[in-house]
Amino acid sequence: MILPKTVPLVQKPTTLHPLPRLSHALGGPELWIKRDDNTGLALGGNKARKLEFLLYEAVHAGYTDVITVGGIQSNHARMTAAAAASLGLKCHLVLRGKGRQIQGNLFLDHMFGAEILLLEPSEDREQAMEALAAELHRQGRKPYCIGVGGSNALGSLGYVTAVAEVLDQMDHPDMFSHTVVAVGSGGTYAGLWIGRTEFQWQTQLQGIAVDQEDFEPIIQEIAEDSSERFGTPLPERSTMHVDYTHIGQGYAIPSEAGMEAIQLFAEHEGILLDPVYTGKAAAGLVFMIRSGLLKQGQNVLFWHTGGAPALFAATEAFGHAVPGQDSPAS
Repeated sequence: MILPKTVPLVQKPTTLHPLPRLSHALGGPELWIKRDDNTGLALGGNKARKLEFLLYEAVHAGYTDVITVGGIQSNHARMTAAAAASLGLKCHLVLRGKGRQIQGNLFLDHMFGAEILLLEPSEDREQAMEALAAELHRQGRKPYCIGVGGSNALGSLGYVTAVAEVLDQMDHPDMFSHTVVAVGSGGTYAGLWIGRTEFQWQTQLQGIAVDQEDFEPIIQEIAEDSSERFGTPLPERSTMHVDYTHIGQGYAIPSEAGMEAIQLFAEHEGILLDPVYTGKAAAGLVFMIRSGLLKQGQNVLFWHTGGAPALFAATEAFGHAVPGQDSPAS
C-alpha cells in the first residue's frame, strides 16, 4: 500500500472504550465505541480523516479555494470549512435541501467564514460546483473541488489507516464479532472495508445506510480505484454488508427508531449521536440486538462518525418540553 502525504487535522488516536450501561440496558452483547466524534476538528467527526488526505494537494499545489457539496446540515461541509480556515484556503459550500434556518452545521459553516450557495432540493449540486469553479477560474483563482462526503479513493485512505489505529487499541484482531457504522456517501465504509482486508481485521463490517442511494456499486468503485492508485487490496465482494432498513422516511428526516437510539446513548452513556447519520446507525445496532442477531457473549463495536451539531437543527423531533415553561398557546 502506497500512502500519499497528508496535512495534520486529526487528534489521534481517538478513544476506544466499552459502553457498560448501554450494554446492560439492552441486555445483549458487550458494546464498545470508537470515538471519531472526537477527532478534534470543528467539534469532531469522520470527515477529518478524509480531509487529511484530500487537502494536502490543495495546500501544496497552489490552490486558493476549496469547493465542496452537501446537504444543508452536512457534517462534511462544516469540517471542510473549518479545515480550509485552518489552512488558509477560501471555502465555498454548495448545499442543497430544505430547512434553511441558520442553525446546527449551517450556523458553523458561517462561523468558519465559508461562502454558501443554497440550492433547492431538485437542483444539481455537482453542476453548480462546476459552474462555481469555472467562475473562480475566470477571476484568476485556483479552486480545488471535493465531491460529496469526500468519498473517493483518496479520501477513503483515512479509514484504511483508521483500521490500523483501532487494531493497535484492541486486545486481539478478532475482539469484535461485528462493527457497525453509518453509510452516508460510502467513503468511510469503503476505507474500513479495504482496511479490514489490508490488516486482516477479523470482524463483520455492518454498514447501516441512511439514504436510499445504491451504495454497493459506489463502495466497490472506490475500492477498485484505491487498489489501482494506491496498491490497496480488493476485498471479497461477499464481505460487504449494507442494511437499508433503517432509513425511515428518507435522508435527513429523523426517524422514530433513530430518535430512540439517540436518547439511549445520551441517557445511559452521556454520548451524543445525530439524527441524520449516527442515530440511524445506532437504530440498526439496537434492532440487531433486540432481534437476536447480536447476542450476549459477543463484543460489538459501534464506530461513531460524529455529527452532533445537527441535533440543534432537529430539536422539534424530540418533542421535549422545558419543565415549568408555559406552552406557546398559554
